[in-house]
Amino acid sequence: MKLGLLGVDARIAEAVSAAAARGDTISIGCDLPTAGPLADLVAADVPRDPSWQPLLDSRVCDAILVGGDGWTDARADGVRALVQSGRTLLLSHPLTLSMLWAYELDMIRTDSGATLIPFLPDRLHPFIRRLQTRIEAGLAGADPLGTVETIMMERRLVDRSRDAVLRALAIDADLIRVLAGDPSRLSTLGAADADAAWNTLAVGFSGPTQVPVRWQVVRGERPGLRITLVHARGSTTVDIPDDSLDGAAHPTSAAWTWSGDHAETLAFDRGRVMLDELHRGREPTMIAPAAWSDAARAIELAETVPRSLARGRAIDLHQEEFTELGTFRGTMASLGCGLVLATLLVLVLATLVGGVAREAGWEWGERIAGIWPQVVLAVLGLFLALQVLPLLIGARTSPPEEGSSGDRPRRE
Repeated sequence: MKLGLLGVDARIAEAVSAAAARGDTISIGCDLPTAGPLADLVAADVPRDPSWQPLLDSRVCDAILVGGDGWTDARADGVRALVQSGRTLLLSHPLTLSMLWAYELDMIRTDSGATLIPFLPDRLHPFIRRLQTRIEAGLAGADPLGTVETIMMERRLVDRSRDAVLRALAIDADLIRVLAGDPSRLSTLGAADADAAWNTLAVGFSGPTQVPVRWQVVRGERPGLRITLVHARGSTTVDIPDDSLDGAAHPTSAAWTWSGDHAETLAFDRGRVMLDELHRGREPTMIAPAAWSDAARAIELAETVPRSLARGRAIDLHQEEFTELGTFRGTMASLGCGLVLATLLVLVLATLVGGVAREAGWEWGERIAGIWPQVVLAVLGLFLALQVLPLLIGARTSPPEEGSSGDRPRRE
């Protein structure tokens, strides 16, 4: 397979290393850094281009790897254009912490048929599937350790700035949804000082049918994530290293560790797993890989945290489906409110102008003031006519993306 690069970061570096081992080739690199640890990621003889336009040609490459380092509006426009052209993309996650941009791509994908694969491989690790099984067994009363009462997630970070914390949460939110389902409420706990709150931020996720989840930032010399299932009669822990996030140009695969009822380690090559998904395309698997809708939902959860922290209270999360029809209805609702306010304003102005015109003997002023009912009626009639527009053009709802996990990954 011929692969193209649009930007790069540590995650995409993993995929490039896996591609070299697999025998895939990098045919072109666009918008790549000229300095830094990832500047020499691809061979010097690989063609380079500062823009993204060459990637529109399907003859140049079969799929495109999109990185997030040095993210710009120009690269965002390039990704949007590539999705519109129906290309296959493997996108680092999160590229940007913008829920609107993520859902915009999802709607464009629906129209163009593009394949978007977010770099979220951790849900495919056997340990995650085993944790799912333990949670389900506990709910069914078949686990000797009893029901899972709480899921604790400790995210170790060297850089605990606001952006780094939110990006880590956007990654871990996918595992939260896989293990406990989509949360319906989010709450935060942090220091009173807004700048210091991110160093020890704790986020709680809950729902009526969900095992409560507590995600917390802790200081660590090496980044990683520890997931602990707190059972009624014990606990199960999985430690997940993030050695790939240290910025190395040629990352190594670190082993995951299972502890609790027994001890076990298992290596996991994230880049190879994502390349396998890229080659597999839309073929069914035992457990569904992350779809772009899953990545967009994870970004939405991370984007909600600052609002909860600023308000000091829990935020209810709505399971809204972003479609063209839903966007149209929202626009019409906002426009309808605006028209009501505008009608009241026109009524007041017309009455004022008409009274002044009569006193001044201004005939044209009286005529202009007298036609306001017809103008308002015409505008409201046009607004009502627009309501049948979806029926005339056959408005489409966005079909579920193949591979979307919903509340839990699909099993066969």
